[in-house]
Amino acid sequence: MSAPHHGLTRFDQLMKACLKGEGPARPPLAQTLGRLLPANPVQQQNIGHQGVVDALHALAETMRATENLDGTADAGMTFFGQFVDHDVTLDATSALGTRIDPATILNIRTPGLDLDCVYGSGPEASPHLYGGGAQHHMLVFGRQENPLDLARTCAGTALIGDPRNDENILIAQVQGLFIELHNILMTKAMEGGVEAGDIRACAHDGLPDKVWRDHVPPRLTTFEEVRRFIRLHYQWIVWNELLPAFVDRACLDDAMQRDIFGADAAVMPVEFTGACYRFGHATTQFEYALTEGAQPKGLFEITGFSKRAQAGNIDYGMFFQLAGGPAAQKARPVAPKLGEPLFALPFVTGETRFEDPDGQEITLSEAQSRILALRNMVRDRYTYQLASGQQVAAKVGADEVEVPDALKAVGITKTPLWFYALQEAEPSGRLTGAGGAVVASVFANLLKRDRSTVHHLPHFQPWGQFGGQPSCLAGIIAYAAAHRGQIADPQGLMCG
Repeated sequence: MSAPHHGLTRFDQLMKACLKGEGPARPPLAQTLGRLLPANPVQQQNIGHQGVVDALHALAETMRATENLDGTADAGMTFFGQFVDHDVTLDATSALGTRIDPATILNIRTPGLDLDCVYGSGPEASPHLYGGGAQHHMLVFGRQENPLDLARTCAGTALIGDPRNDENILIAQVQGLFIELHNILMTKAMEGGVEAGDIRACAHDGLPDKVWRDHVPPRLTTFEEVRRFIRLHYQWIVWNELLPAFVDRACLDDAMQRDIFGADAAVMPVEFTGACYRFGHATTQFEYALTEGAQPKGLFEITGFSKRAQAGNIDYGMFFQLAGGPAAQKARPVAPKLGEPLFALPFVTGETRFEDPDGQEITLSEAQSRILALRNMVRDRYTYQLASGQQVAAKVGADEVEVPDALKAVGITKTPLWFYALQEAEPSGRLTGAGGAVVASVFANLLKRDRSTVHHLPHFQPWGQFGGQPSCLAGIIAYAAAHRGQIADPQGLMCG
C-alpha cells in the first residue's frame, strides 16, 4: 500500500490517483480564474468614462422592481444556488473598479462540486470543523440555545468550511442541512446494517477498490464513503434540479453534448463568476415568511454572521416544496429586474473611488455604491473587462438581443454580460442564449472533467430513502427531519 500523505483526506486528492493515466488529456482543474473570451476593454466615445458609469447607473435604475413577483422555482433554490456558488468559487482579490487579470485571481474554493464548503479539507486537515474522540469524523453542529444553529466560536463565528454560508439565515440552514445529513449518515454507517451497506455500495461505485486501498487510510474509509455518497447526490441535484429551475434545458443538453467554448476552456471563468451566475440576484424576493402563517421578514432582516435564535429557524417546506406541506414560496423569475432592497445594500458605506483607464478618478456616491446592479456592471466593465453579451452570443451562435435604450441613448453599442443574460431570460424566466451557455458549460465541464462525479455513473439514481418527495433535495430535507434524533451524541457536537 502506498503511504498516504499526512492529512490527505480531501477526496479530490484521491481523484488525482484515479485520473492518472485514465482521465482526459487535459490539465488539472486550475486554482485561478480565467476567461472564455478575450478581455473587452471599455470603449467610450464623446461621453468619457464618467459618462459610461452614469449610463450604467441609468440602466440599473430601469431594473428597480417595487413588489414581489413569483417565478416557477421554489424560493429556497435561490439560496441553494448561492450555496453552490460558494462551493465552487471565492474571489478574495479583486476590488470594485480596480482592473485585474483573472489569471492572477486565486480561487479560494476548489473548482469542483465537492462540498469543500461543508467539509473543509477533512477531519485531519480541518479539525476545527469536526468533533472529538468517537465523533472525530462527524461535523460540529448546533448550540445549547438552538440545536439547529450552526456551531460557533465564543465570538459567534460559524464553524463551517466557508464563512459566507452564514451571511443570511437561509443559506445558513442549507449549510446546516448538509451538516446534519453527514452526521446522520455517519451514525448509520458506523452502526452497520442495510443503510450502511447502501452507503458503501454507492460510494464505491465507479472507483476501483485499489484506489480506496492505496489512497484512503483505513481510519478514514467510512468517512470518505459517507462523503462520496453525499457528494454524488449533491451533484445529481445541482444538474437535475437546481440548473433546470433557472437554465433552459436546451442549454444544459447542448453543454453536456459538446464543449461549447472549446476543450481547453477556463474551468472557472470570470464570465461565469462575474456575470452569468449572478442571475441569482434577480431571483431574490423582497421578503420571506420563515414559518407557515408567520409575518414575512424583509431581506435584510434575515442577515446572519451571528448566533441564531430559535425564532430564526425556518420551516424548510416554506422554501422547498415538500409532500403534504404548505405551498412553498417562490423565487422571482430570472429577468432584468431586481427587488428594491438590492438598491440600498445596508452593509455598503461611503463613496467608491477608482481610476479609469485614462488615469482619471471615477467616484460612485454612497447611494450609487449601494446599488447591487450598478456594482455588478461597474465590476464587469472596469474590473474584469468582460466580453459583452453580444460577443458571447456570437461565439455560441445565439440570437442577438438589442442594446437597451439607456445605453443606446448615449451611443453605447454593446451590453454588459450580466444584464444581457437577464435580458435573454425575460420571456421564459430562465437563462438561455449566451447566459445559459456560460452557466451550463461551466457546470458540465466540472462534472465531465472530474472522473469521480455522478456524470460518470450514468446508471445513478438517488437513494430510495430520499424518495416520496417532489425532488431529491426535498427528500433529503424530509430524511434529515425524520432522522436527526438518531445522530450519535448530538450534544457532544454542539459549540458556542
